[in-house]
Amino acid sequence: MGRSILMEVCVDSVQSAITAQAAGAQRVELCDNLVEGGTTPSAGMIQICRQHLSIGLHVLIRPRRGDFLYSDLEFEVMRHDIQIAKEMGTDGVVLGVLLPEGNIDVVRTRELISLARPMSVTFHRAFDLTPDPFRALDDLLQLQVDRLLTSGQQPTAPEGAELISALCQKAGENLSVLPGGGINEDNLKALLEQTGVTEFHASAREFAPSKMTFRREEVPMGGSPLTTEYGSMTASQTRIARLLDLARQT
Repeated sequence: MGRSILMEVCVDSVQSAITAQAAGAQRVELCDNLVEGGTTPSAGMIQICRQHLSIGLHVLIRPRRGDFLYSDLEFEVMRHDIQIAKEMGTDGVVLGVLLPEGNIDVVRTRELISLARPMSVTFHRAFDLTPDPFRALDDLLQLQVDRLLTSGQQPTAPEGAELISALCQKAGENLSVLPGGGINEDNLKALLEQTGVTEFHASAREFAPSKMTFRREEVPMGGSPLTTEYGSMTASQTRIARLLDLARQT
């Protein structure tokens, strides 16, 4: 008991960000399109979130779904999105760029970090697709990244707890390791106890049905894994509060 644990909630709407703040979260990672792993949110979403949030606001810089090998045009989009986030008063950005062989693209990452400062910089789960996690960590330490979001190169952070713990030990005070991926009420305490991390990342969502009264269920709008267009996954104040309570018990 007594260790201060920070919770970052991954959100893809203004309402979810407000809910996370109301539930006691200390920071949000603002994304769009979480059903495909998240992409950069619109300027409008960033601006309205900033107007309503007093907690930390970090913005995902990811121009598309898929891998993290970006074309020159995609990289230019990332540069502009970082500038927009900075102009809107964002506290940090979350990014990741890899080389074709899977290692971190140090040159491009350094350029993005330089553009982002003085904002905080988190390197995201592109790390989990690198061939050598300790080489990747060394690269991030040399780049002076503030934070690493990782599932320990496993499908979920609890499954990757052993590597997460080793990364924490190697990074020391030079970089904060932020476990994320598959964290829930059933596994959070064990993860925190095993790894010794001081912050964690979770979406803590629930299904919110649409208020539409007229519906055409037979006309889909896209490839969402949801079975209906008439509802969405949103941050749950109850679940966030419960996770924070569990963290305080660690």
